[in-house]
Amino acid sequence: MMPLSIDECVRINLQQYFADLDGQDPTNVYAMVIHLVERPVLEEVMQRAQHNQSRAAQWLGLNRNTLRKKLQAHGLLDADAQTPS
Repeated sequence: MMPLSIDECVRINLQQYFADLDGQDPTNVYAMVIHLVERPVLEEVMQRAQHNQSRAAQWLGLNRNTLRKKLQAHGLLDADAQTPS
């Protein structure tokens, strides 16, 4: 059995989400999906970049300050990293 592609995983989970709503109108679906997908992307890239924010930002195609804001928003910055040195 072939592993599912990322877009297939998202599609399947969205189909289940809509089914779980049982006819209710969804709200802020785009923001919800981006928020839910962004955290594991950041976690995985930071781990593979050995927590080097400059390298991770380059891999993600983001400005390093933008990456820091996203890490902070998801609670992924170490306490030491949040304190100015």
